[in-house]
Amino acid sequence: MSNFVNSNSTKTDVILIGGGIMSATLGVFLKELKPDLNIKMFEQLPAPALESSNAWNNAGTGHSALCELNYTTEDADGNIDISKAMNINEQFQLSKQFWAHLVKEGKLSHPENFIRTVPHMSFVQGEENIDFLKRRLAALQDNPLFRGMEITEDHDTLKQWVPVMMEGRDPSEKIAITKMDSGTDINFGRLTEELFQLLEEQGVELNYNHSVKDLKRDGRGWKVKVHNEETGKNDTHTARFVFIGAGGYSLPLLQKTNIPESKHIGGFPVSGIFLVCNKEEIVEKHFAKVYGKAKVGAPPMSVPHLDTRYIDGKQSLLFGPYAGFSPKFLKEGSYFDLFGSVKPNNLFTMLSAGAKEMKLTQYLISQVIQSHEDRMEELREFVPNANADDWEVVVAGQRVQVIKDTEQGRGTLQLGTEVITSEDGTVSALLGASPGASTAVHVMLNVLSRCFKDDMPEWEPKIKAMIPSYGQQLGDNEELFRQVNEEVSEALNLVKKSEAVSHEV
Repeated sequence: MSNFVNSNSTKTDVILIGGGIMSATLGVFLKELKPDLNIKMFEQLPAPALESSNAWNNAGTGHSALCELNYTTEDADGNIDISKAMNINEQFQLSKQFWAHLVKEGKLSHPENFIRTVPHMSFVQGEENIDFLKRRLAALQDNPLFRGMEITEDHDTLKQWVPVMMEGRDPSEKIAITKMDSGTDINFGRLTEELFQLLEEQGVELNYNHSVKDLKRDGRGWKVKVHNEETGKNDTHTARFVFIGAGGYSLPLLQKTNIPESKHIGGFPVSGIFLVCNKEEIVEKHFAKVYGKAKVGAPPMSVPHLDTRYIDGKQSLLFGPYAGFSPKFLKEGSYFDLFGSVKPNNLFTMLSAGAKEMKLTQYLISQVIQSHEDRMEELREFVPNANADDWEVVVAGQRVQVIKDTEQGRGTLQLGTEVITSEDGTVSALLGASPGASTAVHVMLNVLSRCFKDDMPEWEPKIKAMIPSYGQQLGDNEELFRQVNEEVSEALNLVKKSEAVSHEV
């Protein structure tokens, strides 16, 4: 391929594309398991965690299905399916265990800089939704991962739990909230920065202002063409394994590999907007992440929620997200990203999705044309007395929803996180959106098992030492969950339930 002519070439073991939480997590795993691996990371921006992993570009929720109603679905007979909720929670437990291991080893310090205890709550309005919430709680509460969840419809109790949400509310309004005190707020940007700092100390070559332009098969590995944004020069790097963790831009890079698994996959970008309040007297009245129900046609990442956030030591209050549209696949991307991703092999996949997802299209159009006052009206369902002057707009990160042909039909919108791996395991790409960063450890363990099969028998005892519940279900082993949860909470300075009422910054 002419793209690779006349460029310097260097060899390495592993190339990580993208400076986000996924690449950072995989890099740390590989260095823990095989310290002599030669690893290079390439990021087109001047620092890590400036896109999806940045604290202002995601909700910062430790996604564990404690409050996210879309992880517990109801069938036509009224049965509540909690399987996805349990899976998401189990996956987040792996993340906490891995971070706790790094803290205990002295490789991460001051965990309060990136994770804090914040209660997780689910908020519903109306008798029908209250009934659903009660049945959801009944289905979850016997599982150790969800034990301790409370529910109330009592307005006086709710004034204690969420005072800012109760001011100005009609005393006769039928509402209910479930509360789980063990929820978390996470600054994934800060965590990503610290993980890359650790990798740099361990000899990993971090290349910022370097954009990957092309990938080509090279025997049993890959040639990667990289453009140095500062010098304007191109270099070629060869590696036995390449991980593409470039956020929304993972799809165009995956397409450049030309592997069979990259065919018949498309992506639809959705941008997010939050309202943020920094007024101290309001911020101090709310201490929770409160999730509501998604509107009809809305993607799961657009479930409304009112969040306590800790970003760089400062407490704020965020509400959203409101959806927007841009054809960019990254905030710093190109307006041609969407059009450039349409190929002959995925054209009908994309068109089929467009025909099937009319409700999503209508939802996005309605969101894009909203005024500030329209957004405030949605906020007032949560905070009746909200004053428009106290809330300002923050544009969050771009997410690319995966569209692919599945057993459910051509052009099916995938609503989670997807890992696409070549048959020989030499290249793997991460696509999709929520729950994303919260489950980074689970996702990267998946990548390891698929791409480093020959090493896994030797690595599994090491993984087990880092993550005690690896290969087991904590929900099925209450004693193990109790033991692991105590150790993790102590290592990460997560407060016990009885202490959760105190929330000084």
